[in-house]
Amino acid sequence: MRKKVLFICGSVNQTSMMHRISEHFTECDCFFTPYYIGDFRDAFMKKFLDFSILGGKYKELTLEYLRSNDLAIDYMGAANQYNFVFTCSDVMIQKNIRNKKIFLVQEGMTDPQRLPYYLVKMLRFPRWIAGTSVTGMSNAYDLFFTASEGFKDLFIKKGACPEKIVVTGIPNFDDVRQYLRNDFPYKNYVLGLTSNLRECLEYENRKEFIVRTVGIARGRQIIFKLHPSENVERAVAEIRRYAPQALVYQTGNTNHMVANCDVLVTRFSSVVFIGEALGKEIHADISNAEIKKLAPIQNGGVSARLIASIVKKRLESNSTEQSPNYQAYRTAPGNRVSATQCPAFAKSQAYAS
Repeated sequence: MRKKVLFICGSVNQTSMMHRISEHFTECDCFFTPYYIGDFRDAFMKKFLDFSILGGKYKELTLEYLRSNDLAIDYMGAANQYNFVFTCSDVMIQKNIRNKKIFLVQEGMTDPQRLPYYLVKMLRFPRWIAGTSVTGMSNAYDLFFTASEGFKDLFIKKGACPEKIVVTGIPNFDDVRQYLRNDFPYKNYVLGLTSNLRECLEYENRKEFIVRTVGIARGRQIIFKLHPSENVERAVAEIRRYAPQALVYQTGNTNHMVANCDVLVTRFSSVVFIGEALGKEIHADISNAEIKKLAPIQNGGVSARLIASIVKKRLESNSTEQSPNYQAYRTAPGNRVSATQCPAFAKSQAYAS
């Protein structure tokens, strides 16, 4: 009997990563779902937090990607019993997968450690309030595939179990020179990539960002690429006011735009890793030294195949074992259960102190 695998997707970047990994499980029946919670909160999130991967444009684009690639959709993983699960985020561990073998794949850059992160870490608030800054902290997965040794160290410091982390590189960031082959019509410009901080209810001085980009350009061509989930009308009006000569793109291949630019200006985005690997001048909210430390390894695009190979070997070696992940989930930060109930989790906490 063919095994069934559920791939829990998120943004288009995360979804395409899941798709690339699934291509190496041809012996299994693979199903895909947009990100979900699995209870009444899904309706709430869809209505009030449509800037997140739980709804709004992210969900629409994910479904469009799945349909255009003719991938089997099982929304919320409700139609089948699955042998194991791949997920793009452990910020939430859905109830219907907690007794499954879970494999977590890092997406890219994680959010900075602001107040919500420490509320989760110290006061055990729900992890979702801290976004991707708490990636890896659930310890509810069998293995966690990361982009680099730098990211592995970062996740361990936050409380992820070292024995569960495998540095493989990650799809979409492991062969960035491929993005040099593109048909984007402009070259040698300054590229400003905007954020969706305001849509996420955080403060951003957009005027300062635009004016700073103009200053960095020093008369060179400027192109702004808007974040997929931000208020387009407002963003375009602001750019027209402070950088009237700039070109503005709402859609398009961001990686190709980065590949063709001379200078990249952004806030806190995974695209800095594309720029770093291609030798671009980068201005961001993270230092160049930190970018170099965290930069995903370049392996010619074999990360998806490597991840699949490791998972298959893992499943073969412990096929008769029960997954311990639910206990780890119950004891992780944000789930309000004492770490003393789970020695494995307590051990991981020692690395975080």
